[in-house]
Amino acid sequence: MAKDGEKSEWKDFVWNPRTREFLGRTASSWGLIILFYIVFYLFLGGLFALTMYIMLQTLDDHKPTWQDRLSTPGLVIRPHADEAFEIVYNIQNTESWDLYAQALDKFLSPYNNTLQAQKNHECTPDQYFLQEDSGDVKNNPKRSCQFNRTILDACSGLDDRYYGYQMGQPCIIIKLNRVIGLLPGKDGQAPSVTCGAKKYKVGKDEWRDDSDKIGDMAYFPSNATFDLMYYPYYGKKAQVNYSQPLVAVKFLNITVNQDINIECKINANNIPTGSERDKFAGRVSFKLRINSDN
Repeated sequence: MAKDGEKSEWKDFVWNPRTREFLGRTASSWGLIILFYIVFYLFLGGLFALTMYIMLQTLDDHKPTWQDRLSTPGLVIRPHADEAFEIVYNIQNTESWDLYAQALDKFLSPYNNTLQAQKNHECTPDQYFLQEDSGDVKNNPKRSCQFNRTILDACSGLDDRYYGYQMGQPCIIIKLNRVIGLLPGKDGQAPSVTCGAKKYKVGKDEWRDDSDKIGDMAYFPSNATFDLMYYPYYGKKAQVNYSQPLVAVKFLNITVNQDINIECKINANNIPTGSERDKFAGRVSFKLRINSDN
């Protein structure tokens, strides 16, 4: 009997035919609750949409409103294998260095003179190419300066499609990372790149470098500079066709069959290189090993 009573109470809670209540509430009560939550969530959705709309009105599609800009941009090399920044190959083994030549071909294809002439402008060297907005009138899209592949001369891949790798004289391409609004250099002095042997630790208090193995180097362009006319950079949307300036370094007689630790760094009178917080700021390190069976 007790079980039958409990079963009857449970049924009445679910649906009570006498009071016409479902789960303890009448239809009008359920309707008011549902209406309340519909209005409540519509209000929350509308408030969120209004907040997003107001926030989006403060943003510029072409320039970040807030920019946590690094004081010193980084350097990057091409080619490089994965994230290791190691270039290792055998002169007699074509497959070991052909992948580097192909990577450089792909990287430099947007710098072909014909493409640059179609998309970009001839700018005045040795001065910033400023294209500021005029009040609320946006100067977009902004023009970009030509960086022709031929500037890299012996490292352009036009006369030597293997970039010197087949002769043990490889080319390395160096570029400065993009930073919106950065004006590298000062008083008309363009930032330049220098490469040399990197010091490495061999004992507790002993350091060594490979300066006796690195040999001679040639830079392209010959002054190894990033011309001022490529700055400032205004962002991907504002400068759709922007071409980063490049510097190439060619190793002419590097010692073979040995690991050579190399470091390239940016030189500019308003860009610090290295610090206690970031020892790799404004520089890039990599290992170069050229093996030969001869």
